[in-house]
Formats: sequence, structure tokens, C-alpha cells
Amino acid sequence: MGRTKKKVCIVGSGNWGSAIAKIVGANTVKFNTKFEERVTMYVYEEMINGKKLTEIINEQHENVKYLPGHKLPENVVAVPDLIEAAKDADFLIFVIPHQFIRTLCATLLGKIKPTAVGLSLIKGFDQGDGKSIELISKIIENLLKIQCYVLMGANLANEVAEGKFCETTIGCKDKRTAPLLRDMIQTENFRVVVVEDADAVEVCGALKNIVACGAGFVDGLGLGDNTKAAVIRLGLMEMVKFVDTFYGGSKLSTFFESCGVADLITTCYGGRNRRVCEQFVTSGKASEMGISAGRKKKQHF
Repeated sequence: MGRTKKKVCIVGSGNWGSAIAKIVGANTVKFNTKFEERVTMYVYEEMINGKKLTEIINEQHENVKYLPGHKLPENVVAVPDLIEAAKDADFLIFVIPHQFIRTLCATLLGKIKPTAVGLSLIKGFDQGDGKSIELISKIIENLLKIQCYVLMGANLANEVAEGKFCETTIGCKDKRTAPLLRDMIQTENFRVVVVEDADAVEVCGALKNIVACGAGFVDGLGLGDNTKAAVIRLGLMEMVKFVDTFYGGSKLSTFFESCGVADLITTCYGGRNRRVCEQFVTSGKASEMGISAGRKKKQHF
């Protein structure tokens, strides 16, 4: 990675993106011999009470729409132009809804440093050619021609922003880059564990949502905690089998990191997928909720 200070850009400014910006902004100041203090954050421009969201963030240092009540470091600068935000960045932290990643990469292609490194915080799969599933990090790597690592864990954005203790997992095989990623993200209350199993880390972040749907159905049917525990355990076993079948070579220990069992438990008790599936059983309105949530997420990048 060289010895010059590294510039960081956060691509996305929703709930999770703003929470990460709060951490990254503080850490670039703390480790200012390693990072440039100024952190750019790409913000999809919106009007809030007649004023641009980027202006509000840069003047009030708060994302009043997606992370209200939390002050962002003053060195985090909201930028409405994606290319301008990513210009000369050494690290690109991707925190947008997965359905926009291809369009975003097409916009950035040829406009970023060829030596830039990506870090995807995007949970989920995308549909590849022939209706196969494709990892988001691989899409970023293939479209932007850069290396992309992943961060996944039991990380509810509001709790992270509030400084409540939690853990996360970074999947990174590059032993030179891993320490920089850890310094960029880790705090006293946000513990980072780096493992080499990047694919397993990312797959866990997608599959746990499916298990959470099962947990939500259990809650909606009122089947009790014993049944829910069984669904979680069986779901974890199927996650392990899935990774072993399609992404061989991963370590079982990876599933016991935050990206695995911890994220699975958190999502099965407090995640959106669980809530939507519970309400599908109890009210039949989950499809409407899902559509509403999807429309809101469009604006988060």
C-alpha cells in the first residue's frame, strides 16, 4: 500500500453508511500519520425542508434524515457528485443498496485510482449471468478492476452509532492491507476481527437473512422459543453446508465470528426480515411493508 497517507471515501450515506462515517472520520484523525484526515462521503442529493441534504450535513455535521441525533466528525465532507467524492481515494467503502452497485461501478470505471482498494459493507447477493448468484465484492472487483474486501457482522447501525459494544468481521487476505482496514474501522466499542475467509464472511451476511425469515414465521405462528432456536441452529448448519459446497476451503471457525453466528442471532431477533415475515403471518401486510422499505432504501445511497 506504500507509505503515503491514504485517502478514504465512503460511498453511501444511509443509516449504516453514516454510522460508519462517524467511526472512520474519528479514526482518520486518530491515525493521521496513516490517513488523510478529510473523508469524503458520497451523498445522494435530496431536499430536506427546502435545503440540500449535503449542505445540512456539512453545516450541522449530522445526517438529519438517515441518522438523526448523531454528530458526524467535522472532517467528514458530504459530496453529491460520485466521481468527485471518489477522486484520488485509496480506500472506497461501499455502503449502498445492492441493486445499485452495477450502475455505480459503471459510473466510477476509469475515474478512480487503479491501486484503490474496496471494502464492501453490502449484505446480500446479486443475480449474475444465467440467473446464478454473485457476490457483491466480486461484482465490484470485476467491474472496477480493483481488489475488494468485505465487512460483515452483528452491527445494527443505530447501536453502532450510539457506541454500544459490538464486534464485526473483516474478510481480507492481504496481510499488508488488513492492519490499515482495522485501524480505519476499530474503536474501543467496535471490535474488529480480520479473517482470510472473505467469501465465507460475505456469504454469511446474505444467508442469515433467509434464516431470519424462518424465525419471523415462527414468531408469527407463535411456535415459541424452542422452535425458533431449532430454526436458528438448523439455519446455521445449512449456511455452513452452503459455503462448503459453493465456496470450498473456508474455515469452520469463521462461522463463529461476528459475521456468522452473532449476525445470525441479531437478525433473527431484531432484523427487518424477521419483522416483515412475522407480520406476513399475523396481518398479511408484509408485502406492502417490504415495498415501502425498498422504496426508502433507494434513497440511502
